[in-house]
Amino acid sequence: MNAADTSQNKLGVEPIPGLLFRMALPTVLAQLVNLLYNMVDRAFVGHIAGEGPLALAGLGIVLPITLIVSAFAQLIGMGGAPRAAICMGEGHYEKAEEILGNCTVMLIGASAALFVFFQALCDPLLMLFGASEQTLPYASTYLRIYLLGTFFVMVAMGLSAFITNQGYAKTSMAATCLGAAMNLVLDPIFIFGLQMGVAGAAWATVISQGASALMILLFLTGKHGYIHIRRKWFRLKRKLVLSILSLGLSPFSMSITECVVQLTYNISIVQYGDLYVALQSILFSLIQIVWMPLNGFAQGASPIISYNYGAGRLDRARQTFRLLLLVDVIFAVGVVGFIELFPAAVLHIFSGNAELHALGTLPLRVYILGMAAMGVQSACQNTFLALGQAKISMFLACLRKLFLIWPLALILPHLFGLGSGACFWPSPSPISPPPR
Repeated sequence: MNAADTSQNKLGVEPIPGLLFRMALPTVLAQLVNLLYNMVDRAFVGHIAGEGPLALAGLGIVLPITLIVSAFAQLIGMGGAPRAAICMGEGHYEKAEEILGNCTVMLIGASAALFVFFQALCDPLLMLFGASEQTLPYASTYLRIYLLGTFFVMVAMGLSAFITNQGYAKTSMAATCLGAAMNLVLDPIFIFGLQMGVAGAAWATVISQGASALMILLFLTGKHGYIHIRRKWFRLKRKLVLSILSLGLSPFSMSITECVVQLTYNISIVQYGDLYVALQSILFSLIQIVWMPLNGFAQGASPIISYNYGAGRLDRARQTFRLLLLVDVIFAVGVVGFIELFPAAVLHIFSGNAELHALGTLPLRVYILGMAAMGVQSACQNTFLALGQAKISMFLACLRKLFLIWPLALILPHLFGLGSGACFWPSPSPISPPPR
């Protein structure tokens, strides 16, 4: 316990700027690397000769389901990790371990339930989510294989925050980097070398996520760190489970509303052709380029805020929030500005299809512009989460996507002949064909 106290003291005594960047930079890198999972799959799949646009559209159809899996991992992991950090700040290490044990059991149960549900309803759900006869084979092949790694995804995403919140941000980052590096190597081998196509991309993802999950489990069950996965804490306690889920509702809502938005766009735009679905898949990838580093920096700040809040050092919590807000705003504006200046180069990463480039340049510029303001939302939402303020954090998570984007995406395409362009900007698209 003395070693733990000594290690955790840095969260309460070290100067905030240096501490924040040492904690946050590994989590930012981990988020960027984690982003490579989906981006690398889409980038390679989009360049499959003769099938690229359809395969890319198929992966876009699958995205809402992968977001649902991620949402449940965040519901449990991001609901438990801040609670554990606050307990460590108060000196209650056994309580923090109990939270970790309950979260582990919840992640195992949730992964089993999600696997059974989505495997049983795979093709009907994909058709409901916007798949066409041309894109369904690609989407179904990828999803059925991807679901085999549901447990790996849940563990890798749900338990990594418990490593970060002990002050081992570099270890958490290394686990994510291991998986992403394997995915980057395996994708071209499986997709092109072994000519497995979309199935190769899915198998590369499953194997890579498995490697990340194994590394995380080895750390949390080994001798390193200050709280560990222990069998004696596997018995679920109703009060503890409810407290985890109540706090986890905010990141869960953020991910699940992302799924709702993606699903809404797919359904709204599939009537204009599979090329539009492929474009939408690219645009959602670009949103993740902005959002995930913001979220990573906030995750690095979260243990500092939670620990100092639990220890009663509110001045340090406020200082951390102010610096977090400043960095997030600068980053969001900078990345959006780059994409606005070089849209063609960004599109070329995902596909070499000339028709897709012509279709996507203007929608990309308009669509990504609103992300410049996301630095403010990320900093505020995650700070309330770190403080245990579940209701406020959840409201901020739902406001933009569930209350604004979702109804507008459903309504605008049917008003005043706006067509598909209404999904990207509030004026008619000069390149929108009539519905099929």
